Amino acid sequence: MSSGESLFWVIVPYMVLVVLVGGLIWRYRYDRFGWTTRSSQLYESRLLRVASPLFHYALLFVIAGHVIGLFVPASWTQALGLSDAAYHLLARLTGGVAGVCAAAGLGLLIYRRRVTGPVFLATTRNDKLLYAVLGSAIVLGLVATFAGGEYRGTVSPWFRSLFVLRPDASAMAAASTPFKVHVIVGLALIALFPFTRLVHALSAPIGYLFRPYLVYRRRVTK
Repeated sequence: MSSGESLFWVIVPYMVLVVLVGGLIWRYRYDRFGWTTRSSQLYESRLLRVASPLFHYALLFVIAGHVIGLFVPASWTQALGLSDAAYHLLARLTGGVAGVCAAAGLGLLIYRRRVTGPVFLATTRNDKLLYAVLGSAIVLGLVATFAGGEYRGTVSPWFRSLFVLRPDASAMAAASTPFKVHVIVGLALIALFPFTRLVHALSAPIGYLFRPYLVYRRRVTK
């Protein structure tokens, strides 16, 4: 492992974290009213009704798969009786389906944005950059899933080591090229997060799931 690569896997993740946190603080303080997806449903809804749920639900499964793959050590799944072969088969099946659906949903959203005049005119350079990086991350994730080989002994230990401030650069350096490229694009996506429409994910109305029921009563008139 070269010294340059070692420094990259040690320093860059923390630089990205600084950009993420600093960008969110800046966006909230100075662009609070821009904290939105800039909805375009008014211009076109037929494609959006299909593409948006397909993309968002698939992305939730993709994120869940990443959380399990990166945070759960192999010893834990083995203790549950799940062999490495069974785990990787399950990960490829579920991750492959979720990744393909996310890519299809994003493709439909991009197609809709390109062929619907008002939506295309409202598309900024920032949006185009986001779609390019997000699409690349999804496609590279599919490539890594099926051709990247083992990652729970390389990428996962490196990722967990970042949280204890002892980054294991040698583990990440041992990862295959597809996973390295996927991680690099993923870091770029995280750095872009505060400055794009992706930031609306932090405004998801989760509170609606736990709020009391609204009771409607008929007004009694005499």
